[in-house]
Amino acid sequence: MMDVIIARDKTIVKHLAVSLLLAVFCSCACCTDGSKGKLTAEMAFEGVSNYCHSAYDWSIAEENPSIMGLEMGEETDSTYQVVFRSYTGALVNFYVDKKSGTTRIEEYVPMLDIREETGTIDIHDYLGKEN
Repeated sequence: MMDVIIARDKTIVKHLAVSLLLAVFCSCACCTDGSKGKLTAEMAFEGVSNYCHSAYDWSIAEENPSIMGLEMGEETDSTYQVVFRSYTGALVNFYVDKKSGTTRIEEYVPMLDIREETGTIDIHDYLGKEN
């Protein structure tokens, strides 16, 4: 009789352990990048704006605001393009992936016809931040 009780208790413990593991895996799966939700064009613009205000010196634009700026570029099924125009004439293109938020950065200097990828950022890191 005692062997039956011990065997039953071990079975219960195994079921509890498996249930706990499943609960942990399910909660982790819900917290992956895919759960951040689809980005809107406004979110992409806000994130790039916040990034640009932290990465570039905007003091020169205080006297002449039209010398620097941001604008929306082309939109595809998978990306938003946001373009930063520097006072130097360089254009920095931000290609924001709508699902993941991974943002590819490409600088273009029209006067020299030089185009160069300069890295990536996660746009979610720049959402909700003050300029």
